[in-house]
This record gives sequence, structure tokens and C-alpha cells, in this order.
Amino acid sequence: MMNPALKEKGNDAFSKGDYALAIQRYTEGLKKQKDMQVLYTNRAQAYMKLQNYEKAISDCDWALRCDEKCIKALFHMGKAYLAQKQYSKSRECYLKILEIDPQKENLCKDCINEVDLEEKRQYEEERALQELESGKQVSVSVIELLQKLSKPDENAFFYAGGIRLLTKAIQDCTEQILFRMNNGFSIINDNEVVRRVFCTKTTYAAEMELTLSLLLLWQAVCNGNEENQRLLLTHPDVNVQLPTLLLSEVPEIQENCMALLSLYAETENGRSLLIRHLNTTKWLQILMSFIKVFDSRASCALKLLTNLIMEEKFKIQCRIKLSTEALPLFTQLLGSVKTVNQLALAQCIAIMGDLCSDMVIRMQMSESQECWQCCLCFLDECWTEKKVTICPECLYAVLGLMMNLSVEPSLIIQEHAEEISEKCMSLFSSKDGRIVTRAVGLLSHVLPTSQVALEEAVKQDVVKKMIRFLKDSGPTTTSYAMKTLAACAKSSRRAQEQMVKWDKKCNTLLKLLRSQDEMVAGNAAFCLGRCLEVPGTATNLLDTDVVRILLKVSGRDAQKTSVQENAAIALGKLCTADARQVSVGMGSPRIVLKHFAWIHLNS
Repeated sequence: MMNPALKEKGNDAFSKGDYALAIQRYTEGLKKQKDMQVLYTNRAQAYMKLQNYEKAISDCDWALRCDEKCIKALFHMGKAYLAQKQYSKSRECYLKILEIDPQKENLCKDCINEVDLEEKRQYEEERALQELESGKQVSVSVIELLQKLSKPDENAFFYAGGIRLLTKAIQDCTEQILFRMNNGFSIINDNEVVRRVFCTKTTYAAEMELTLSLLLLWQAVCNGNEENQRLLLTHPDVNVQLPTLLLSEVPEIQENCMALLSLYAETENGRSLLIRHLNTTKWLQILMSFIKVFDSRASCALKLLTNLIMEEKFKIQCRIKLSTEALPLFTQLLGSVKTVNQLALAQCIAIMGDLCSDMVIRMQMSESQECWQCCLCFLDECWTEKKVTICPECLYAVLGLMMNLSVEPSLIIQEHAEEISEKCMSLFSSKDGRIVTRAVGLLSHVLPTSQVALEEAVKQDVVKKMIRFLKDSGPTTTSYAMKTLAACAKSSRRAQEQMVKWDKKCNTLLKLLRSQDEMVAGNAAFCLGRCLEVPGTATNLLDTDVVRILLKVSGRDAQKTSVQENAAIALGKLCTADARQVSVGMGSPRIVLKHFAWIHLNS
């Protein structure tokens, strides 16, 4: 039996960087127990640290003989094959991991992506060398210019001019690769003047020109080149300095910094690099702050943010300091609506709304008293005396944000429910159908949280307004209006009576029962059932085909069983209230009785 101490001694040596000793300890353990899988995989890692990839692969193979589903062995074997540039074999290892454990999809995707990028890099560099050997003049110029830029102790204008010439020489992928292969990114490391200017605050004309030249060069060498993007962003000085450049007092530097970042944000790999190497919360704050400017920088910053929030990892990282850093800035911007770029602010609000698709972020924002208060004050700024006083896009965006926040019921929403409901109902007079739709949607979220708000809304004729929307609105407004009516019908007898009054013979509800939208049909059936509790309603429906419709709805296939249940319950209430419906409906009491039985069994 193997002594466990040998494994621990091997692990200890590995952690200290003594890989040769680690291999010795793992080997001693394997002499005593040859089928110890973990010793093979641990020794494989040590061999990889010493770049002995053949032995690492051999150890992984032995580990797989011990357990053919050993994911750790396949993972390290894939890395070893990648180091040997055996790209197909490397991919096979990661695909096998995915077969064994589909939950490792993200890991395998990242690993296969790494293989693809490395294979692409090798191919591009081989092709670039071929073109250089063929004597392509532009390619030669790139190398010559890099050599001239390595000359020390020249002034900033000298290096700025040289970098501008180098940028013009970068005409295609070949020049981008030659730039990389000839240590182009070492311009900052190896040239003291360039490094000093780049790493300090730019104040003089020559320094500004040099900084701009660097940003333009990096755009040229990184455009469409993922390996160059990686090398630039992982450079420690660049990583640290980019936020400073974005906050520069020179607009042109800000513009070109964002143009560089936009190259990354256009692709999934580029976005992944940004998220991995930058402080996302800090970037969220910096880019949000650009709504204070009134030129193209604002739209560029918000477009960059829009691309970044497509990535789930960006949202996850934003969770950490959102409530303490980003959210206070956002509420401050909401309170400055009249002094900022309103179109950019509308985009910013929409971005915060999209961030709310992350449940953790949504909870943080929905539980912020200050956030709700700012949103309500913002509505007052945007809508007064039944007209839009600020950019309509801002009003539209903030309603969308509030809808997203109200998905999660909370005490704060209950506290503000009456005020929110009042503002929503005032917006129904807007001539912008998009704004009306979102106002109805927000109302449908808020009314179920507060009986007081609901009763007040009923007093303000919310039922009549919803029925009007149901008669002449699009599918989205119809869905929200039907949900609002269902909330009212559930908790208010007065609302039930108003529905009977304003929807003659329940014509609108009967029409919506036929809807292919199951949410609409289910809520219509629920409301009809509640209306049938009002005396005389069932009798008024004698000359309609209500029974036929309810039978069809309650018997149809539906993903939401509530659709069938609500229809069957309404059918039961109808026939209980007026037995004549049994004979005038389908003409088949047996079918009705069958549904009664179904109701009884499922109630």
C-alpha cells in the first residue's frame, strides 16, 4: 500500500516550484501502487512545468487506463498536445471531457477556443514570414521602422512621427503579425521616453501627439487580430493606463482610446479579454459618465457598454461593487437629466435595465430606496401636465427599467405602489404608444403587490381603461392589460362589477379566450370566472357561444395548465349560476358533466 505522505510531499514540492523533486516523490509512490490515478495526473503537471510534454502525455494516458473518464487527465493531455502544436489531438481531449460531463461546456469551450487561436496564430506567422522572404516592401518597412524606433534618447516628436509612419505601414494581417513577431509591443518597455510619456498624465503638445500616435498604432495592429489584442491588453502598463486615457482632458485621446476598446467589444473573444483583464465596475462607471458630454464620445461609450453587457461574466463581475459604486453614480445622473446628453442617458438607463436580467443585480437595485425615488422623480421631470417635457426616449427607458425592477416583489415596491400606479395611469394619455405599453406593463407588475394601490386604481377607472386597451391595442399591450385586469378581478368586487358593466356580454373576454397567447387566454378565463360571480352575468350570456368557447379552451393542449383550469372553473361557475347554459351551449350535458368532474378532482 502506498504511503499517502509521498503524495503530500510531492504536492508540497510542486507548490514550492521544485518540480524535479515533485516528480521524484510521485514516482516513489507509483512504485508502491501503480494504479494510483492521482499520482499520474500530478506527475503529468510537474512534467508540463518542465516542458517535458511527451512524459506528461504518457502519464495522462496511464491515468486514463486507471479510469477512462478521468477529466483531469484529459485536461492536462489537451494542454500538453497544444504545447506540441498537435491541435487536432488537443481538441479531441476537450471534446471527450464534454462527452463525459456536459456541465463542463464552458471550460471546454474556452479550451477549444485557445487551441483555435493558437493554430491560427501559427498559420498567420508562417504566412507572414513567407511574404517577408518574398521581399514585400511594406513588410520590410515595418521591421526597419521598428529598428529606428528602438533608437534611445530622442524627443517625443521623433517617436510620434516614427509611430505614425509605422501605423501607415500596417496595411494588412501580414504587417500586423510582423509587428508582433519583431517585438513591436516592447516599444513601451524598451524606450524610456515612450514609457515615461505613456505612463504619466499628458500635458504638453509633444506628449499628446505621442500618446495619440500609440493609440492609432494599436488600432492598426489589433484590428481583427485576436493574438495582438491579447498581447496588448495583457501588457501591464497598458492595462493600468487605459482608464487614465479614458479620463483624459484631451477629447481626441478619449475618442481613440474608445475606438481601440471598440475593436475588442465587436467580437466574443475580444469582449472576453476585456472582461478578464479590466475592472468591470470601474469601466461601467467611467463609460456611464460620458453621458455628460454632447458629442460622439457619448454614443461611442454607450455602444461599448451595450456590447459588454452581452457577456454574462460582465454582469457577474458588476455584482461586486454595483450598489456601492455604480448605482450611486447612476442615480446621480438620473437627477441631472436637464444637464446631460439625454439621448445618451436614455441608452444608459436601457443598459441598466439590461443588467437587471441578472437576478443578483436586479435584487440590489430593486432593494435600493434611492434608486426607486430617483426613478419616480425622473418620471416627474419627464411627464408633466399630460405631456413629455424631456426626451421621450428617456421616459421610455426609465419605464422599462422600473418594469424590470418590479419583477421581484419587495417592501419598497409596496411602499411606492400607489405613487407608481398613479404615474402609470397618467401616462395613458400619451400619444406615444410605446410609452403607454410600458406604463400598462409596469402597472401590471405593481398592482398585485398592494391592495391599497389596487383599490385606488379601480376608483380611477383602471378597469374601463384596460378594456379600452384590449379592444384596440397590439399584442404586448393586450397581454399587460389582461394581467392588470386579472389582478383587479382577483382582489376587488368593485372591479368585477365594472368589468361586467364596461365589457357588454363579456365580448372582449370571450374574444381573448380564443387567443393563441396562453397567458392572455388564461387571464381572460380567470376574469370571466370572476365576472360570473356577479349576479345576472351568466343569464346575460345565454345567447352567446360562451359554453362552446370554454369547452374548447379547457380541452385544448396547453403548456400552462392554468389556462385549462381557469376555463374549466369558469365553465363550472357559468353552469352553476344558470343551469340553462348546459342545454344551450354544446347541447351535450355529458361533456359539461365531464368537466365538472375534472374540476372536482383538481380543486
